[in-house]
Amino acid sequence: MSALAFYLAAAMTALIVGCSAPVEDPAYEKAAALPDYSQDSFAQYVAETKSWLEQHRLFITEDKQAELASVLPHEYRPAQPNGQGVLLVHGLGDSPYSFHDIATHLAEQGYLVRTILLPGHASKVGDLQLPTLQDWQGVVNHHIELLKQETAQLWLGGYSTGANLATSAALSDESIQGLLLFSPALEPGSGVVKFAELASHFITWADQDPEDNPLRYNSLPMNAAAIYYQTSAIVREQLEAANYSRPVFMLLSEGDKVINTEYAVSTFSEKMPNTANHIVWQGEHDLSEPRSTRFSMRLPEQRISNGSHMGLLFSPENPNYGIGGSNLICSNGQPEETLNSCAQGEDIWFSAWGYVEPGKTHARLTYNPYFEQSMAIMDKVMSSQRQS
Repeated sequence: MSALAFYLAAAMTALIVGCSAPVEDPAYEKAAALPDYSQDSFAQYVAETKSWLEQHRLFITEDKQAELASVLPHEYRPAQPNGQGVLLVHGLGDSPYSFHDIATHLAEQGYLVRTILLPGHASKVGDLQLPTLQDWQGVVNHHIELLKQETAQLWLGGYSTGANLATSAALSDESIQGLLLFSPALEPGSGVVKFAELASHFITWADQDPEDNPLRYNSLPMNAAAIYYQTSAIVREQLEAANYSRPVFMLLSEGDKVINTEYAVSTFSEKMPNTANHIVWQGEHDLSEPRSTRFSMRLPEQRISNGSHMGLLFSPENPNYGIGGSNLICSNGQPEETLNSCAQGEDIWFSAWGYVEPGKTHARLTYNPYFEQSMAIMDKVMSSQRQS
């Protein structure tokens, strides 16, 4: 069961037995309203978003300006433009920092890259009680149109929930050149997630944890879980009705239990026929899909047991999530004694959420040991469109 499904099941159990008590914490409070995202320019969008976050963000570190800079929407301008743009959409509970390393790489290849902020994120987790599906779709669609004004061709990319939003937009817009999908959450790893919308009418929180990560939320309001499920249901319905013929790069981890990876692979094989398409698969079993490359994640020399949902996005050199990075995620779906051992830095291994192995303490794997190889394959998929 995925982390989201686990939290939803626990929350609905609390509803049934009547013991769901609110936890008082400023992080769980919500703003009066969400910031605007419909500015006429990206620079104005960033400036006004920054101003709003300065007033509403619950800061975690002492260096507020550095913290704010990390989670803001960002533009990566290439030194040698190739005329193409990429809009990248982060996932549920995350921030634009998710794409720091990938966006940097794409800009080095000549793409004008922008990352956007899904409303309710990067301020305090309580603000995720406010957005609607239309808010998240709206910010994506608005910034697609803004970036089109500055580029001859436009790609969309997304991580997890962001991959759903990107895919849905591309299926509705024939001008989009192709898709870059990282851990696409087209279908959740557990069927219990479909009850999130119903549960949201009775329970505010799917999960409440201490908020100690300046780059992403640890807790989850039921409203946000419900919107995630709506994005997945919509894109599945779209894919049932039509194939997507433009190039697609997909990066998945076999150990990922947050999403249904089998559904993602079958969708790629059955609904995304472009011969240039490619899946990078991190795992121990080969895919039947010929347009794929597999990398083993049994890496004892790096103390890695398997690949994770979020570990696909970051380079091993990333200062926050890379090897020896400052953001160690010990909350990994394991027993409390194991969590305590991780927090004390005792003999830590790295894995997907919920992976348990006797005699080992696992923190979340937060980087991609094959980052360079993955980016090279992505580059090849994207260059196929220029050559066609």
